[in-house]
Amino acid sequence: MRFLVDESVGLSVVRCLRTLKHDVSSVQEQKPGIDDAEVCAWADAENRLLITNDKDFGKLIFRGKLASSGVILLRLQDEAAGNKVRVISDLLAGYGNRLAGHFVVASETEVRVRPLPNAIRESESA
Repeated sequence: MRFLVDESVGLSVVRCLRTLKHDVSSVQEQKPGIDDAEVCAWADAENRLLITNDKDFGKLIFRGKLASSGVILLRLQDEAAGNKVRVISDLLAGYGNRLAGHFVVASETEVRVRPLPNAIRESESA
């Protein structure tokens, strides 16, 4: 899978995903400080799933109607690197085939999967 890891998520998730042989770009490594709209555009242009813990991306995509290939929003009580890695690993193991084209909210105990607005429109026109 192809991922773009937002700056706020941290490099532990980047390293974990690369160890699992995923294609991973990192805002922190490549373009630190860019704004959220640029992050969305980057992820969409490269067909990458965005991993973030910034809930503003929900507003940009659902209200602002920005295009997206998929978003994983981490809503964690424990922001420790090891917990982020565990939640992402568990998410990939259980939901890997349902991530593209969806807005996924993942916590330590729950996963919610919602189709993206652009994915809904595409499926209606097919």
